[in-house]
Amino acid sequence: MAIRKIELLGAPVLRRRAAEVEAAGEEIRALVQDLWDTMYDAPGVGLAAPQIGVSLRVLVADVRQTDPEAAPGVALVNPRVVEASEETSREVEGCLSIPGLEEVVERPARVVIEGTDVEGRPLRLEAGGMFARALQHEIDHLDGILFLDRLSPLKRKMLVKKWKKAKTRPAATPPA
Repeated sequence: MAIRKIELLGAPVLRRRAAEVEAAGEEIRALVQDLWDTMYDAPGVGLAAPQIGVSLRVLVADVRQTDPEAAPGVALVNPRVVEASEETSREVEGCLSIPGLEEVVERPARVVIEGTDVEGRPLRLEAGGMFARALQHEIDHLDGILFLDRLSPLKRKMLVKKWKKAKTRPAATPPA
């Protein structure tokens, strides 16, 4: 369908709780296709609708580029974490909405997610590893939460300062 512009840190849509999808239909299928196209083009392993400026509870995730043994990607509508392991894992995360920043984030190692597919059929997924991390990261986006919010205040402040500084740097001039 279309590769959309990815909203960056500071965009208000990234800080709002996205609205529930009332009914599946052509509009949601088209949105999901745009999410897939945009995510693969970026490239990334997950993308939530607010990241392309649409405040709806829709996401896509496919971690096969970082974990070839992972299950195929999934599109979820109105997803929510219904179970989370007490065991946690600490891994580096980045975000397409905050390019160039990465930091270690602690999250539950395993989760169970419920939602629907693009046709409105109920889905229940059990996920671990990178797939669990990607799903939790994208569901956070649907709640207006960024991975930076999962860091200590000091670490968050340092990273935001670094990102702002990098954003204001003039682009490098290509050699003549």
